[in-house]
Amino acid sequence: MSLQVLHIVQWFEEWAPAWVSSEKDHVGLQVGNLQNNVTKIVVALDVNRQIINEAIAQKAELIVTHHPLLYRMPSAITTNNPVGDMVLQLAEHKIALFSAHTNLDYAPGGVSFALADILGLQNIRFLSPLKNSLAKIVVFVPEGYADNIRNAMSEAGAGHVGEYSSCSFGSHGRGSFYGSSSAHPVIGSSGTLEFVDELRLEMVAPRAALSGIVAALKAVHPYEEPAYDIYPVENPNPNFGMGAVGELLKPQQPLPFLKFVKQSLGAKALRYTGNTTHKIRRVAVCGGAGSDHVNDARSANADALVTADIRYHTFQSAPDDIILIDAGHWETEQIILHPIAGRLRSAARAADEPLTVMVSKHTMNPIKTM
Repeated sequence: MSLQVLHIVQWFEEWAPAWVSSEKDHVGLQVGNLQNNVTKIVVALDVNRQIINEAIAQKAELIVTHHPLLYRMPSAITTNNPVGDMVLQLAEHKIALFSAHTNLDYAPGGVSFALADILGLQNIRFLSPLKNSLAKIVVFVPEGYADNIRNAMSEAGAGHVGEYSSCSFGSHGRGSFYGSSSAHPVIGSSGTLEFVDELRLEMVAPRAALSGIVAALKAVHPYEEPAYDIYPVENPNPNFGMGAVGELLKPQQPLPFLKFVKQSLGAKALRYTGNTTHKIRRVAVCGGAGSDHVNDARSANADALVTADIRYHTFQSAPDDIILIDAGHWETEQIILHPIAGRLRSAARAADEPLTVMVSKHTMNPIKTM
């Protein structure tokens, strides 16, 4: 098997599925053919002409970025605008472009987890688990068929809770049906009220995966008309979330911690506010724009929030019990590039397929300071 763009997309779907991305975000394959072979990949935060030329020079067939090129869809793809010109250049050289944006922000091991790792945090967990994304699917199964149906639903995405898979609950009961003259029941006969010992099989599932899960259970269910129910679940999703929070190995004074953040991220400057007299032990982070997560950080009892794009009035109204640190959008997100490259290399090794993955030498902050 030769690696194709499709396989890279599938690897990302296992890590940071597209369904978890924010509404109106444009993630996934932006340019190219899923069936094209891939032997070299360039990883970058954004795509620009220098990175495209780098991919051409390296004979790379795929560029993987965090920020989508087609974030704001152009009205036309022509050489008269920068985005259209880059799309045409990619197409001319048969270079595919794939972007994992907010889905990678929400993923375990994603942008914020990489930021937490860089800062040496321990016991890293989501700052704000994803809400309104889960459902409970309940299917009624005759005795002896539960294992096949559970396995099929699990493979389609049901029953995944944190580090556990195939999670389900079963309770025994008795079902009934009366088949019409056109029915072909597997158990019993049509035209007769039948009673069957059944198992009520319950599994939690992402709402976005429900259609595939229902199709999977129907494919292996013995009944002509499987009975199933779907309920919304209000629990936060433990598998995905925004931001991360963890603890420093040793509490630090605020000013040394600020210097540590600046050095760790290669930031030329930090914007910050808050009480600089209390030691910092627990730190919340959110790669990229995190101005909306101050209350999440306070709810997590964080002593500091490291993020970017903090608004003036957020600084102005900041409480004294937390230090807000704006380290820059580029600075708090570029740290994901090497983890992306590492995951791609690991996946290729596991598939026993040759693949060269390089982090672009032309990934640069578009914002200049003086």
